[in-house]
Amino acid sequence: MNKQNIVPIVCYAGQANQAIDLYVKAFGAEVLEKLTYADMNPADLGIEIKDEHKNYIGYSEVLICGQVVSFCDDSDAADNRKEISGNAYLVDLLVHFDSDEELKVAYNILSEGGAVTVPLVSQTYCSLTCALTDKYGGRWQLMSGYEG
Repeated sequence: MNKQNIVPIVCYAGQANQAIDLYVKAFGAEVLEKLTYADMNPADLGIEIKDEHKNYIGYSEVLICGQVVSFCDDSDAADNRKEISGNAYLVDLLVHFDSDEELKVAYNILSEGGAVTVPLVSQTYCSLTCALTDKYGGRWQLMSGYEG
C-alpha cells in the first residue's frame, strides 16, 4: 500500500512565485517542483489561461521544515480579487522552530510588509509564538519551545 499524506495547497492571486521566494528566505525552504502555467499541458488545465497569466505558478511543491507544501496561483482570483470574511475557510500554517532565535529570523522576514495579528509572546505551552499574514497573503503561526 502506498503511503498517504496530506499536503496543504495554498493559492495566491498571481503572487505565488514571489511568496515561494520569501519562504525560501524565511525558512531555508527547498523548492522541489515549480511549474508555470506555460510549462503545463493546456489540456490538463481545464480552463484557458490568459497570456498575461502564463508565468503564474500552476503547481509547486516546497519543502518547509520537513513538510511539503504546495503553492499555486488561481488565475481567476488574480483578475477578480475578493476579500474573505464571514464563515470563509481560512488556514494558517504552523511552523515549529528549535529555538526562539530561529523563529525571530523567520518572523522578521515574513512580517516585513505584512500584518502581525499576534505579536511575539510567550505562552503556557511554548517559549515564543506569534501569528501573521505575509505581504502575499500567506497566513502563518510560528512557535518555538513546544514540548508537546
